[in-house]
Amino acid sequence: MSAAENLDRWHKIAENGSKPEELASILAPDAVFHSPVVHTPQEGRDKVVAYLSAAGHTFANTGFEYVREIADGPHAVLEFTANLEGIHLNGIDMITFNDDGLITDFKVMVRPLKAVNKIWEMMAAQLERQGN
Repeated sequence: MSAAENLDRWHKIAENGSKPEELASILAPDAVFHSPVVHTPQEGRDKVVAYLSAAGHTFANTGFEYVREIADGPHAVLEFTANLEGIHLNGIDMITFNDDGLITDFKVMVRPLKAVNKIWEMMAAQLERQGN
């Protein structure tokens, strides 16, 4: 399956609130998450689920919207916008899928710096609430 085909599942889960059990169903056991605010990659399905679920909660009701999508082979780049407490942000999700259609690598980049700082603050609070 190509990234373009696999993205449909990602979009449905993201639109449905990024529920942990649904996220786990599309992640490889050895998936890696690269956060725009955490220095080290977060390795393993459980950690990736925690971060993506926290992001789903953080970006709820922010006007989060994917505005551009590029897919080539197993790779996809999704550009997004949102507004966090009055701070407009722009970012990308870079996703790689394996041959089974599972996400193996998920990297997030965000701009401007003010938005990165706000994400750090909000994500840290959400991860704490989730017990991570």
